[in-house]
Amino acid sequence: MDLNDLTYKIRGAAFTIHKELGPGLLESVYESTLAYELMTMGMNVRTQVPLPVIYKEVKLDLGFRIDLLVEDSVIVEIKSVELLHDVHKKQLLTYLKLSNKKIGLLINFNSLSLVDKETLIRIIN
Repeated sequence: MDLNDLTYKIRGAAFTIHKELGPGLLESVYESTLAYELMTMGMNVRTQVPLPVIYKEVKLDLGFRIDLLVEDSVIVEIKSVELLHDVHKKQLLTYLKLSNKKIGLLINFNSLSLVDKETLIRIIN
């Protein structure tokens, strides 16, 4: 499956969850339900994937964690905040760079709609 199809399916699952649960829940709830939805679609999903930093050939385990890694290709960073800020986008971009992944989705479930381009953002490394 190519990355465009994969991100399309992830977005569809996010829309389904948001329609069912609505805004206002903890990030962990959205993370678990999105992982469940994607797994029922037959996708390989890992949650809370450790992400070390390599500095001068030294591996530093600093506690970075990828919310969801789908098909070992797409990083999904889940938020449940009033507004997404640049720091959230930078966080996902950093995760993409550290993991050598090409694409990520930043999803803020604490919004009235995921259709707004400031609530579901696709970031390319």
